[in-house]
Amino acid sequence: MITEYLFVYGTLQHDAKNNMSQFLCLNSNVLGKGYIYGRLYKISWFPGVILSTDTSEKVYGTLFKLHTTSEILHFLDEYEGFIDSNIEESLFRREITTVFLENGNSIDAWVYIYNQNIENKQRILSGDFLKDAKN
Repeated sequence: MITEYLFVYGTLQHDAKNNMSQFLCLNSNVLGKGYIYGRLYKISWFPGVILSTDTSEKVYGTLFKLHTTSEILHFLDEYEGFIDSNIEESLFRREITTVFLENGNSIDAWVYIYNQNIENKQRILSGDFLKDAKN
């Protein structure tokens, strides 16, 4: 399955206001806020998500529609440490999951999933990295 949508929950959100989030905003359209089912962890200065089937575990973020999907994803893969030819060693892997939007709709989108051990990582219980970073 291929999709032109990307869900971000950390440093790529438009509210993060850094070079990479600005790149994403310039090369896509912001479709709105939403969430996925998962558990959010503080990895370092950035978060990582592990998908969940528990509907009470939500990770909040922003959905984008990419202008040129393959080129933008190629660029973001490097930023996220995703190596398609070596997924085991990748910091993140890219998967498609369902995003639930504030307006009640849902859409399948790419999301970067943390691909390393989460042992001893602090869980962000709010599921909202930017909100947690402000506190």
